Amino acid sequence: MIIFDSLKDKYPVGAVRTNSPILMEIKLNKSIKVNSLCMVLRYIDSTNGVDYYFEKTGTNNDYDIYSLSFNVNKEGIYFYRFEIETNDGIMYVGADNLGRAVIGEFLPEWQLTVTKRDYKVPNVRKNNITYQIFVDRFNKVGDLPFTKYGVKKEWFAPLTVVDSDGVYRANDFYGGNLKGITQKLDYIKSLGVKNIYLSPIFESQSNHRYDTADYLKIDSYLGTEEDFEELIFEAKKRDIGIMLDGVFNHTGADSVYFNKFNHYDSVGAYQSTESKYYDWYNFTDYPDKYDCWWGCTVVPTVTNKRSESYQDLIFNQVLDKWTKFGISGWRLDVVDELPSFFVDKLRKKVKSINNDAVIIGEVWEDASTKVSYSTRRPYLLGDELDGTMNYPFKDAIVDYMLTGNVTRFWEIVSKIINNYPRESLDVSLTMLDSHDTFRIINVLSKVDMSGKSKQEMQNYWFTAEEYYKACDLLKLAVVLQYSLPGSPTIFYGDEQGITGWADPLSRPTFLENNKDLYDFYVKMGNIYNSTDAFSGSIIPEYDNEMLVFNRENNDKIKIIVNNTGKTIPYTVENCYKDIFSGVVYPNKTTINVKNESFLLLIRE
Repeated sequence: MIIFDSLKDKYPVGAVRTNSPILMEIKLNKSIKVNSLCMVLRYIDSTNGVDYYFEKTGTNNDYDIYSLSFNVNKEGIYFYRFEIETNDGIMYVGADNLGRAVIGEFLPEWQLTVTKRDYKVPNVRKNNITYQIFVDRFNKVGDLPFTKYGVKKEWFAPLTVVDSDGVYRANDFYGGNLKGITQKLDYIKSLGVKNIYLSPIFESQSNHRYDTADYLKIDSYLGTEEDFEELIFEAKKRDIGIMLDGVFNHTGADSVYFNKFNHYDSVGAYQSTESKYYDWYNFTDYPDKYDCWWGCTVVPTVTNKRSESYQDLIFNQVLDKWTKFGISGWRLDVVDELPSFFVDKLRKKVKSINNDAVIIGEVWEDASTKVSYSTRRPYLLGDELDGTMNYPFKDAIVDYMLTGNVTRFWEIVSKIINNYPRESLDVSLTMLDSHDTFRIINVLSKVDMSGKSKQEMQNYWFTAEEYYKACDLLKLAVVLQYSLPGSPTIFYGDEQGITGWADPLSRPTFLENNKDLYDFYVKMGNIYNSTDAFSGSIIPEYDNEMLVFNRENNDKIKIIVNNTGKTIPYTVENCYKDIFSGVVYPNKTTINVKNESFLLLIRE
């Protein structure tokens, strides 16, 4: 009756720019006697809409073709639906879960994200393979002086999950350092990586360093500023950028600014209400009760981000100093805790120093409609983020690997593609895991750890069957990860089959122990960097038991992933070559795609 797919029949796909043409095409069965066809567009916080009328522009077999060209002059989030006026009344048209048109009342509307006209993200960071490093655990060169209030461990000693008193302090250190990363740059380069995302490197008391003690100092257990300069210099020689983790919502309790344990010469906010840092924080019962992130007293929240002294530190000192080192950008920790004015100002500051530096926000949901503290966040409209950590894509891939549910995969993926600016999507991190999640191998093992303590998790050993089965599934997941829009992001050691349950178990020391998996990642990296198809459009083939979609630019690649539990035949309509295996399939060939296998078919 009606044909409209927001990924195929709207141009541009995804978000649009203000005052730029938007084109739509709808096909209506000729049996519908149409008096008029209109799109009703409304702002997200409004119930009233504006009508835009289609024109009949042609016919195609049993369908009449209707076209519309329009533009929107104000950035924001909008929704639209269609209404068909006939002699028998109005037919209402909304979206199904894949963004395709269906007739009926009270159906979901399509989202239209409208960004500022001049919204641009750095081209140099688009569609890069990214390598995420938890610095203390990746690699070490030398043995730097240990000055921590914690435990120094040998490289392969067991992780501390909880101290003897039942508290976890994240104070076991393995000595991974900046020189260690520099030493491994050729290894990282072999994976096709063009951007490295480092966990925090500033002085802190924990191994994760999300409890900043001094934003202006590199943690001495990681190295020196000279070591950092060398890392950036050597990385740039290999066409690799270095992205830093900015933790600006909270500081450490054990810091220059708070100084709860009197380890610093400064007068911290905990020590005196006369401290120059006092107005950063909110004390409910001075000094021992104060706002802190998720109740963690080791990380007091900077509640007053309008404090002149705090803004001077972050904008005029921290961002200025480290961005000028030549970093590739900033990843903003818990960005939903940072108010919009702060993120706006941060973006302007970073871009004024280096317009090619990327701003990536930690957002776990659809960032286009994110609401935080009852406030809608305009992350992707032009004044705040370049991109996000794309957890929805991770969820879609993992869900498909565990269930084989094609529809659910496309529901998640098509929503993000529809809602995000293509500019943002191309720099967002397409992950399979991170320092905050289970390792992907553990997830794909399908071993159920529900209700288990972290000590019990730590004591579980995979059988060979569980481990290698998970490795096989990981290869399929990586194919999807590299084939979707964005920056495929490897959490250090995934390419070596490193395992780990909930943090801190997901943060073990790096080990090279799975050459088969490493070789697979190398080959996928080479394929990814050798074609422009993965930076082009994405065209799903929904009506297939397997995951089948096309990436099209100058090159055209068809991706097929079979996780159905059975062999599925697929007939190609053109001549293709599998760029992974090298096998050529002539036109009209029927390929029997085995379960848990994939094809990367480039048009010959």
